[in-house]
Amino acid sequence: MTQSYARYEDIDKDELQADIEKIKETIGTPTEEDFKHLLKLERWGRTSTGLGFLILVLLNYFEFAHAEISSLMFWSIALVSATLIGVGNVSRWANTTHPILHGAYDKVPNIPYKYTKAGYSRGINRYFHWLDWIKPEAWEYEHNIMHHYHLGEEDDPDNVERNLQWLIQSKTPMWLRYLFVYAFAGTWKFTYYAPNTLRILENKERRKKKEEEIQDYAWSPFSKNGLELWKNYYMPYTIVKFVLIPFLFFPFGMEAVFNTFIIFVMAEYIANLHSFLVIVPNHSAEDIYMFNEPHKSQGEFYLRQIMGSVNYNTGSDLIDFAHGWLNYQVEHHLFPNLPLSQYQKMQPIVKEVCKKHNLEYRQESVFKRAYMTIELMVGNAKLLRVDGI
Repeated sequence: MTQSYARYEDIDKDELQADIEKIKETIGTPTEEDFKHLLKLERWGRTSTGLGFLILVLLNYFEFAHAEISSLMFWSIALVSATLIGVGNVSRWANTTHPILHGAYDKVPNIPYKYTKAGYSRGINRYFHWLDWIKPEAWEYEHNIMHHYHLGEEDDPDNVERNLQWLIQSKTPMWLRYLFVYAFAGTWKFTYYAPNTLRILENKERRKKKEEEIQDYAWSPFSKNGLELWKNYYMPYTIVKFVLIPFLFFPFGMEAVFNTFIIFVMAEYIANLHSFLVIVPNHSAEDIYMFNEPHKSQGEFYLRQIMGSVNYNTGSDLIDFAHGWLNYQVEHHLFPNLPLSQYQKMQPIVKEVCKKHNLEYRQESVFKRAYMTIELMVGNAKLLRVDGI
């Protein structure tokens, strides 16, 4: 028998607010132990990247030394290298950059400046802290402000159903829609996140100047916004990852340069698939809610984070590392500026609060949630709407 949960309008939002805020008091302020936990996750990500590079170097060395390696064996081992580099890529974004840019460790006593929101990935340090297709300042505003504080609203830039209306409302055959989604999943940081974060940041400035906002992505390098996209988003990452690093292997010959380039393309595709898998299904399925108006109170804000988010399986640092700690999406959206380790501690308490208020606490396999998200993206499902909200 399916359980019946409380309706949105029947929830005592003031009482929910009091119960949620008690959780933060129970957990306490960030400590050095929370920071050490971050450093452990950072080491795991760096180790994955390092092992991938080590395998890459050995492959090119043995190929250069004319070792008897079949093409099948070479590319099978290359796939392992690409996977490790891809996992390291996602870890750098999800397990390290994400919480730091939320200011999660700013209150840790004597925290090194590079691990604070103000000191991380700024200016030239972008190349050393977090080099990706996305400009850190743009993603920080798009994600930390527009997504987190407008979840499920019209202003949420990551509303999958709204963003794909052009596909859902089209006459595109269903098989072609699925094909598009699978291709998009392997390129989405490049094709979606980079131009979208630029657009959102540009519109912030346009609102200040009372200028008309940009509705579409700027792809052409011959337009003002397109030039910015290529100059400060695409080109830094492309030059380092797909030109400079492959040419480090030039002493092994041009074949090694080409092989390295191909392995990095593979790693990029894997990183996109991995990040798509753990990020996009967080708020996108037929049991997730949308809201027609902004929230009016802190209690209503907390309610929407619960009703508009879903968790994946949790249980250990290794499982959580593989999910990029995005398997605690409910807890993260309630308190986005907390260290990752604190989400493990507060999860059972959040579950109890949801039970007390007869709220559904969604938690399922990431693969099941990904399937539900794809069904939404192709138009076979719709987000729920709260009546009158």
